[in-house]
Amino acid sequence: MSSVERSLPVPDGLEGSRLDQAVARLFGLSRTTAAELIEQGDVLVDGAACAKSERVTGGSWLEVRLPPPPGAVEETEPEAVDGLAVIYSDDDIVVVDKPVGVAAHPSPGWTGPTVTAGLAALGHRLSSHGPAERQGIVHRLDVGTTGIMVAAKSERAYSALKHAFKEREVDKRYHAVVQGHPDPLRGTIDAPIGRHSNHDYKFAVMAGGKNSVTHYDTVEAFPAASLVDVKLETGRTHQIRVHFSALRHPCVGDLTYGADPTLAAKVGLSRQWLHARTLAFTHPGSGQWVEFHSDYPRDLANALDILRG
Repeated sequence: MSSVERSLPVPDGLEGSRLDQAVARLFGLSRTTAAELIEQGDVLVDGAACAKSERVTGGSWLEVRLPPPPGAVEETEPEAVDGLAVIYSDDDIVVVDKPVGVAAHPSPGWTGPTVTAGLAALGHRLSSHGPAERQGIVHRLDVGTTGIMVAAKSERAYSALKHAFKEREVDKRYHAVVQGHPDPLRGTIDAPIGRHSNHDYKFAVMAGGKNSVTHYDTVEAFPAASLVDVKLETGRTHQIRVHFSALRHPCVGDLTYGADPTLAAKVGLSRQWLHARTLAFTHPGSGQWVEFHSDYPRDLANALDILRG
């Protein structure tokens, strides 16, 4: 299969980023893969090849030749994933604490680690339901988002959990640190989300988008940012990031959606401050309500300490 060529302008939010970091963020690649593409001459900036350490300018034109999308995957190949922790498992489900830099499942252009491969390496066999490359996956977290995920091991669990997520019967709680101070401090963001008209890797609030509802409550306020508890009523791609960006309070470190790179650097973040804190649902086997929690990973905890200090 031939390679895929993509062209797009560098978003203003990535102004000043290294070229390999910008390519990784824009195309969902690992930093290593992005660097390899640059070294192979598969990345051009305004028509010219550049070093991976070159700083990009907002509005510059990127041309990238991506590796061909993987074909159908018959079975996930086991691959150990550093930091992937299983916090609960039985015959029906497996609950993991996902680290940063790990995708939920394989996808075109992504060559980094995945939850499915990591679980296979740990001896967990997931449900055969669903597309081959994401069998057993009933919901996802962004590569740059950490925290709680559940996957289905039995067929009944897959069907029950997919239904529960679709019917909004799952309690999904996130913590996010957003720039500034939302006004009001507690509220609901009810704004439709669709794919961005100019950038196919982004989403935006727009008329005609899918119904999207986010509830939030400020937990702690700092001079330049706020820690908010977020409950998702719907589960759109990038929903929290898009909604808070639309309020002009993007997640700290989320350069894709307009965060201040200076503040991100100050608190030592190279990704958005967003963590899937709690996940609760009716267990598909026992019928009991179960709840799972995840502590902040080190980079997010350190950023909070800096903001408090």
